[in-house]
Amino acid sequence: GAAIVVGSLLGTFPTAVLVTRLATRGSVDIRAAGSGNPGGLNTAHVVGRYWGFLVMLVDAGKGLGAGLLGWAIAGPNGAFAAATAAIAGHIWPAWNRFRGGKGVATSSGAVLAVFPAFFALDAAVAAAGALRLRNAERAIQLSSSVWVAASIGWWLADLPNLWGPDPTVALPISQTIAAALILIKFYGARNRAQ
Repeated sequence: GAAIVVGSLLGTFPTAVLVTRLATRGSVDIRAAGSGNPGGLNTAHVVGRYWGFLVMLVDAGKGLGAGLLGWAIAGPNGAFAAATAAIAGHIWPAWNRFRGGKGVATSSGAVLAVFPAFFALDAAVAAAGALRLRNAERAIQLSSSVWVAASIGWWLADLPNLWGPDPTVALPISQTIAAALILIKFYGARNRAQ
């Protein structure tokens, strides 16, 4: 429980809101500009690439930090739980009326902490999907499918996980939940835009 709380709290840190306020001296509220999504990509479009990259980097750090702190608090299962909670906290932050980012950058940091063996493949699939499909939602669907399948494969084959926790059934459970959270957010954003 403590690992989940810590992960969730880290996830709710409003990176894009604070960075945009800093970059524009308070003249732009990222939640009301561009797509309205308080994430790195919208920040890059509204404020500039440098600021967008900074948001993505800090958001990835939230996922990484949550996974590592969760591991310190409650071992491998705590790492999986906290990393997943950070993604949920980022997507639905309580103190921002549950309006957060899409969780992609936070999930990359979480993967780096709890499923590092998959990190390079994750980045390659996401990049190839984005270039080939030219549609963020479809690229995320592809990447999420590979992510979940890989986590199941790593657990079943008991493959090494580099510096991450040993693969247990918690690995595919946490990665499936995390992927589902991100897909739900993308689906909701698409429906609101229509």
